[in-house]
Amino acid sequence: MGSQPDSLPTPATEPGREGLAALLRAPRRAVIALDFDGTLAEIVPDPERARAHPGAVPALAALAPQVRSVAVITGRPAGVAVRYGGFAGVPGLEHLTVLGHYGAERWDARTGTVSAPAPHPGVAGARAELPGLLDSLGAWQGTWTEEKGQAVAVHTRRAADPTAAFEALREPLAQLARRHGLIVEPGRAVLELRPPGMDKGVALAEYLTETGAGAVLYAGDDLGDLAAFAAVEKLRADGLPGLLVCSGSTEVPELAARADLVLDGPASVVTFLAALAEATTT
Repeated sequence: MGSQPDSLPTPATEPGREGLAALLRAPRRAVIALDFDGTLAEIVPDPERARAHPGAVPALAALAPQVRSVAVITGRPAGVAVRYGGFAGVPGLEHLTVLGHYGAERWDARTGTVSAPAPHPGVAGARAELPGLLDSLGAWQGTWTEEKGQAVAVHTRRAADPTAAFEALREPLAQLARRHGLIVEPGRAVLELRPPGMDKGVALAEYLTETGAGAVLYAGDDLGDLAAFAAVEKLRADGLPGLLVCSGSTEVPELAARADLVLDGPASVVTFLAALAEATTT
């Protein structure tokens, strides 16, 4: 432990290489933080059918006992991510934390419970207006609305032209969000209306402070992960080693351009996590 084994890819940047080296040198001080959809689970047309890659839970269960903490940070409700990930009751994942709704909700494996604030009143208002808005725009064809409790999302992946549908809805949904004190979080063929003040960067930074992390690895695939990347970049400037991993996608080149290491989707992420577990086993 401490040197990089051949089974691990080499980050393309010096800060990334330093981050990986710090993690390998002192894994018990490292936090592994991961997005869910597109990182641990493949992107699918129906988000309700998304499930963690078959190798994700075994890899995380092998890695978690070697590091300070493992956290999944997702825009999904925390309980949904736990269910779709198959994270509950898994030996080795006793200290897993799932930060749902960009950190507004929290599930801890040791208690098996979700803590969450009351829903923002604007979410209910926007949800009530959404059907009429989509109908007036002629946008029902191929779009799909996802109820998320603390948020509501409109997916365009099933549309005849997902990108055109996404762009056509972007400003009308932004106007709807503003009327109800919400913001729009764009993603891969999805626009999510949610309360302001919380994003993956805020959630990650607060969690790293809470756990007293000495190093961090963050892996994501979407625009919502840019805030977490920015948080790690700031922490690195302040002296905390960190490694930024992109679960490769041509849909989000902005993330790949800022990553230290680009992996080819969830299967490659899982392979990397398994290799990391092996490299940090004492």
